[in-house]
Amino acid sequence: MPQLLVVDDDPEVRSLVEAYALNAGWKVATSADAAAGLTQFHEAHPDIVVLDLMLPDRSGWDVLAQIRQESQVYVILLTARSSEAERILGLTKGADDYLVKPFSPGELMARCQALLRRPRGKADVGTQTAKLQSEHGLLIDLDQYRVELDGRPVDLTALEFNLLKALARHPGRVFTRGQLVETLWGADYEGYDRVIDVHIGHLRKKLGDDSLAPRFIETVRSVGYRFLPDVTNG
Repeated sequence: MPQLLVVDDDPEVRSLVEAYALNAGWKVATSADAAAGLTQFHEAHPDIVVLDLMLPDRSGWDVLAQIRQESQVYVILLTARSSEAERILGLTKGADDYLVKPFSPGELMARCQALLRRPRGKADVGTQTAKLQSEHGLLIDLDQYRVELDGRPVDLTALEFNLLKALARHPGRVFTRGQLVETLWGADYEGYDRVIDVHIGHLRKKLGDDSLAPRFIETVRSVGYRFLPDVTNG
């Protein structure tokens, strides 16, 4: 039985989501503020966290950052802001999905189910080679969810790691933005495929990669991206 954690200061939101989740066969924990939410996170070990960005004691961004330091659990953000920039910001900070208030609890549960159908991290590497290595000193350890460049660790968000892994596991193959969106968020995602450009930009910065003379990720104009074909199985 999957476990859901709802962190929101609105009691109506908590009770409504809880009712829908229980009816769908989920276990549910709820919290009204960041401090209680983090306590519940450590106690309940949820499969998905539904997180409001406007909490009374701390920003939801702070909670998301702390969760990402400890776990790759799925996180769906709730917010009253609907701009494209705000959505992109949420996804680039490590969230997996984003819903604008007011929202349909039925849609929320559908998105939760869609996330659970997409194993992340260690769960999807059982049939894959444990390590990918580039001639330019890049090591991607799939078992340890770790990246090194010239022997030094590279700190990536969960989304950045999954994007890099998707590209590097198929060196030389060109991926469209739409294909990468589907890889990261699934076919049910109704967002902006240009968010991929934001993640690629962050990856390049962290890897010291020059878009004009790339060592790792090449832009294929008007199509998408590919990982340069010098990767070997470690």
